[in-house]
Amino acid sequence: MMKITARIPLALVIAAGAATPGLAQQPASTDFPPAISVSGEASVSAPPDLAQIDAGVTSDAKTAREAAEANNTAMAKVLQALKAAGIEDKDYQTSRLSLQPQYAPNRPGQSTVVGYRASNRVTIKLHDVSKVASLIDTVVGAGANDVGNVYFTVAEPSKLLDQAREKAVADARRKAEIYAKAAGVTLGAPLSISEEGTPTPMFRVKTLAAPMAAASTPVAQGEETLSIAVSVTWAIKTGQ
Repeated sequence: MMKITARIPLALVIAAGAATPGLAQQPASTDFPPAISVSGEASVSAPPDLAQIDAGVTSDAKTAREAAEANNTAMAKVLQALKAAGIEDKDYQTSRLSLQPQYAPNRPGQSTVVGYRASNRVTIKLHDVSKVASLIDTVVGAGANDVGNVYFTVAEPSKLLDQAREKAVADARRKAEIYAKAAGVTLGAPLSISEEGTPTPMFRVKTLAAPMAAASTPVAQGEETLSIAVSVTWAIKTGQ
C-alpha cells in the first residue's frame, strides 16, 4: 500500500526559568511561552468502493476514411455492450478520440504514409468494484482492444480523513506527554494545530493490458491507505 506522510522533527522548546542579564529589562510580553512542539501521524485503510476503467478501440486501415469508419462501427458495439451491462450514460465519457497517419519505419529523409490509425476510448466509472473483471471481459468481448488504467478509489474519502485527523492529534498528545514527563513539566492546552502538507488519499493504480477473451480477467482491488500528519504545539503549565 502506498502512502505519503509529511514528517517534521520532534522539537522540545522549554522557556528558560530566568532571563540573562542582557535580557532582564525586556518586557515579559516578548518572551516565548514555555511550550512543546511535536508532530502526530495517523493512517486509515479502507477497501475501495469506486473503480475507473479506460476501454476503447484502435483501428488501422489504408485510408483515413476506412480507419474512421471501422473504428466507429467497432466502438458502437462497445457502447452498446456498456448499456446492456447496466452502465448509466453519466458513468462513461469519451476520453480520447484521434485519427493519425502511420509512417513507414526505417526510411530516413522522406516520410511515407502507409496507413491511418483511428482510436476512440471511453472512461468508465463503476460503483460496484466487484464487477470490474466482468466488465472488462464484457467490453473485450464486444471488440475493445485498448483496455487499461484501472483505478480503485474511495468515493467519499473525507470521512476517513477525519478519522485519521483525530488519531493524528491523539498521537501528537501521546508524544508531547512523553516529553513533558521526561522534562519534569506538566502539559497544558494546545496553542496551535496545523496540518502538514495536503492530505490526499493514496490509491493503488493497476494497469491491465487487453486480456485474452478465452479467460476471465484477474483483478485484485486491495485496500487504500489515507494518511494525515499534523504539527501541534502544547503549552507547559507554569506555577506547578
